[in-house]
Parts: sequence; C-alpha cells; structure tokens
Amino acid sequence: MLFRRSLRASAAALALLLPFAAACGGDASADSSSDVSSVTLKVGDTGWKVSEAVLKYAHLDDTPYKVKWNLFQGGDLQLQAMRAGALDLASSSEIPPIFSAADGKPNFKVVAVQRGTTLNQEVIVPKGSKVTDIAGLKGKKVGYVQNTTAHYFLYELLKRAGLTWSDIDAKPLLPNDGLAALNGGSIDAFASYGTSVITAHQQGATTVGSGADILSGNFLWSARDSVLKSPAQRAAAADLIARISKAYAYVRDGHEDGFAKVTAEATHQPVAQAKSDLVAAQKQRPTQARTVGADTIASQQKVADAFTELGALKKHLDVKSFWTTALNSDLKKAL
Repeated sequence: MLFRRSLRASAAALALLLPFAAACGGDASADSSSDVSSVTLKVGDTGWKVSEAVLKYAHLDDTPYKVKWNLFQGGDLQLQAMRAGALDLASSSEIPPIFSAADGKPNFKVVAVQRGTTLNQEVIVPKGSKVTDIAGLKGKKVGYVQNTTAHYFLYELLKRAGLTWSDIDAKPLLPNDGLAALNGGSIDAFASYGTSVITAHQQGATTVGSGADILSGNFLWSARDSVLKSPAQRAAAADLIARISKAYAYVRDGHEDGFAKVTAEATHQPVAQAKSDLVAAQKQRPTQARTVGADTIASQQKVADAFTELGALKKHLDVKSFWTTALNSDLKKAL
C-alpha cells in the first residue's frame, strides 16, 4: 500500500495507473451500458502468463472488472479456444487468426495490435549438431510450431537459403514436444519461439536461423464477436490492453531489475540473462498497443499471401474481412 501511495504522489506514475475514465467510476456510472463492474473477461496468454505477470508487477492488476487468465502453449491454441467459445480475448502473432478464419466463418475480429519484440524467434539445433546454417537443413527432420510465427519464418528462411518446404522433412510440433524431440534426437532442428528457445539454449542448443528481421513485430488482439456487441465488454477489453502497455512502460522506466527477477523465476534462467533478454527486447521494439490501421491489415495480408504460396492456405484470404476498428475509440481513450 505504501508503494501505491508513493506512485500516486507522482503525476507521471499516476498516469500509468489510471485506466480510462469510462471504465472506472464516475463517467461509467452515468451510462449503465458501459459499467464494467459486472464484466468477466476470459483472456488467453502464452508461455508463462507474462501479461498477467507484468500487470501484477506494475500494480495494474486491480481492474474494475474480472479477468480469468488461461494459459496456452501458442496463439494458435488461443484462437482455437476462441472459436470454441472458451475465450473472449486472444493474443497471438499475425498467423493464428489467418488459419482460424480460413473457413470463412470466424466468430472473432482483430481489434488491436500490440507491437512487440521478435527476438527469441529462432531455428535451433541441438548441442553437437553439424548443421551450421539453414542450407544445412536440406533433407533433415525439422520441427516447427504449425500456424504460428515459427511456421512463417521457417518458410521464409528456407526461401532465402534457396530451399523449398519440400526440401525438408517438416514435423509440426507444440513447443514443449518439439523441445523434447530435439533433445531426444528425433528431429534435427526446431523452429520455435519464446520460452522453448530460451530453455533450448540453456541445454546447449545453437541458432542457425532467426526470424527477428522477418517478422513484423505486430502481435494481434482478437475479440469474440459477442464482446464487440457489448459496450461494457468493449470498454473492459480496451482497458486491459492499455494496462498491459502501461505496465511495460513502467518496467522500462527503471524497473527492469524487479521484472527480470519475476521472469527468471518463471523461466528458470539466471536473473542476469533474464534482464539482458528483457532490455534487448524492449530496446528492439518497446511493447506498446496501437489501434487498427490500414498498415497493420496490410502487414497481415502479406503473411497470408505467403501461406497461400506455401500451399498451407487453399485459396486467397482477404484478411480485412476479420479486422475491425470497433475498439479504436475506446483504446485511444485508454492509452
């Protein structure tokens, strides 16, 4: 409580703590349709619930609505859960919504973009491997996380190396399964991201290819259609997305050490390494939400076209059909 009072003493820190007015208190009560107090959002998170963790660390988890966090190994599984009606908000790269909407009957819309780091998006080989570059993967068994960033950057890296998808024996695997397969010798390389890559390096794996400069850094927030029909749920969703941005701003504002400790405990790596990764990630591309724009839609269209070229999509997909600016106004206020 002393810490919270000290934050309130600073105008700059106060701005970090305040959700937008319509979501908490006076203005919201004037319009019952925007009263978020009865809202419960079922929200997806990937890896080690980093979004939930950063909110707690920045003391921004005291939302005037309820949040039920659900952990998944990848954004693709979040979108599957959303299609099944089990999530209200899903966070993912640009890829999962493409495949989730490919049947032309999505029950969601992309409502916001969270700019984020593309580090730790790599093709790795186990300790002792003789493979030193992507060209060396020809004829090899290569694991990848299907319908995710790993699928996309592996395809693009192969093209740059003069190889095609058919030049490798591609094996779709979940992150944890792929890591086990890599260590067990049943695959020669693995294209993955996040914690699985960090863990692999701790176990002696080396990098032969990176998606850092291939990926856009656009990570998408998708909302179920039922959320968009409710002013209160829209307000809550915008507030939560903005809070995550503000929490990362708090971390960057001289609080890296503490969050590095939180990260290290969750990922089982040395604190010094966790801080180094955190600082590098925020330097490369500070985590920050932004509203939907023509450029963000165009970025995802480029990715969808690549999957059509690969044959993973059976026909051209017009991605703007599942984007909306319905959250733009609320999100601008919240940010």
